[in-house]
Amino acid sequence: MTRKERWQALLDLLVDRGELEVEPAAETLGVSAATIRRDLDQLAEQQLLVRTRGGAVLHGVSYELPLRYRTSRRAAEKQRISGAVAALITPGEVIGLTGGTTTTEVARALAGRPDLATGTPALTVVTNALNIAGELVIRPQFKIVLTGGVARPQSYELTGPLAEAVLGQLSVDTAVLGVDGFDPVDGAATRHEDEASVNRLLCERARRVVVAADSSKLGVRAFARICATSAVDVLVTDTGLADDVAQAFTAAGVEVLRV
Repeated sequence: MTRKERWQALLDLLVDRGELEVEPAAETLGVSAATIRRDLDQLAEQQLLVRTRGGAVLHGVSYELPLRYRTSRRAAEKQRISGAVAALITPGEVIGLTGGTTTTEVARALAGRPDLATGTPALTVVTNALNIAGELVIRPQFKIVLTGGVARPQSYELTGPLAEAVLGQLSVDTAVLGVDGFDPVDGAATRHEDEASVNRLLCERARRVVVAADSSKLGVRAFARICATSAVDVLVTDTGLADDVAQAFTAAGVEVLRV
């Protein structure tokens, strides 16, 4: 296990349990207690946790792993989902991408499509995610429109009045949403109200709304609502989605693609 993988595992355990003790963590990961102490010290230096005498606790009341530590979660599912979402896009479209690990994979899948290797432009991509813009801007066949706004370091997303002012002036063919929860009754949602506000406006400016989410986020509520279920046209997820939840989405008018 590499140091990065170990750090990810420690942060995942910390989120699940709320606190960690050195000895149990060392036993779970199969490494020495000294290694765990050193890892916790280094994570504390990055303000990702708070060290205690025997281990660590969450940093603050509300906790969210930075995007760079969430990229390997359910990686295989996200790659299948992203490929399926990318296949829905027609050359020449204007697409909107919110931030998140799955939408980042969608951007990479679009960049890898041979039929989008040329064009003037092959795609116009509107995004409020700094990392997605950074990955796609080197592709000359893509026109990249990045909103203004205030950057959230956890998600690399730009939010606030500046982002909303730009989006309010644009029209989008397909909006691809990353979510923290999507429930057939309560709709699509995220943990942060500022991100939800920008994502909601992106949906309103789009002709078609696609939610790209692995099955662990479905049938789940989150704090800040993005849009109603009826505003979503297509849900692309993995085969882990339970049949009854899939049927509930279908009954609400959402096309469900399980890949």
